[in-house]
Amino acid sequence: MDIKSYKKDFEYSYTLGAFPTFELIEAKPSEVIEVFCSASFTDMEKLEAKCREKGIKLSVNDKIINKLSDKGNVYVVGVFNKFEQGLDNTKPHVVLVNPSDMGNLGTIIRTAVGFGIMDLAIIEPTADIFNPKTVRASMGSVFRIRHERFSSFEDYLKSFDTDKKYTNQGVSDNREIFTFMLNGERPLTVNDCPKPRLYSLVFGNEATGLPDKFLEYGTSIIIPQTEYVDSLNLTIAAGIGMYVFSQKKA
Repeated sequence: MDIKSYKKDFEYSYTLGAFPTFELIEAKPSEVIEVFCSASFTDMEKLEAKCREKGIKLSVNDKIINKLSDKGNVYVVGVFNKFEQGLDNTKPHVVLVNPSDMGNLGTIIRTAVGFGIMDLAIIEPTADIFNPKTVRASMGSVFRIRHERFSSFEDYLKSFDTDKKYTNQGVSDNREIFTFMLNGERPLTVNDCPKPRLYSLVFGNEATGLPDKFLEYGTSIIIPQTEYVDSLNLTIAAGIGMYVFSQKKA
């Protein structure tokens, strides 16, 4: 296979670095095309054993690694087929509306997996979840989540069972929608966090946040902050929201 520098319309992408590559091999072995490593990689025995266990081809090829990586400290590259796995509607979701930064997208994916939220809905237009920069920022957590792209937030809502009713109180009596907004109606605190069994945490993009129309969906949430900053960074806000909501319910 002729591996080329990444472009969004490719049917494959690749990991940059040993840790995300091991995550790829462990979580999505059926999607791995080939793994390349440098002759100077110091943990070759472990990599060989893992690839052998999963039936994955491993090649020593510094030329390929130098071609694909713009950083000098990359010793392992994993090439994989792109994939999309539908959301589990019996689990909590994180919903990102028009995320535009690949580093932020990857960091939020890593944080979600860290807090046990394994389903991510992405509303287009969006940063490329399979860009190697996103994959690396996620530290391979992108291979642990179920993710699905939607053309609009309304299409995301329609993906639930058709007999469910959507009101400004949430999605039916099973799932509640929480939109994180600077003009949200309910302050988020650790001691006074809603405790639904199922929920969707909705965050806007880095520059504009969520439009006012999202006040119509479910419950709007504001994270209290001082008057000295105009807003929290998206990754910080998402991290706070996911942490508070994912804590074991009393």
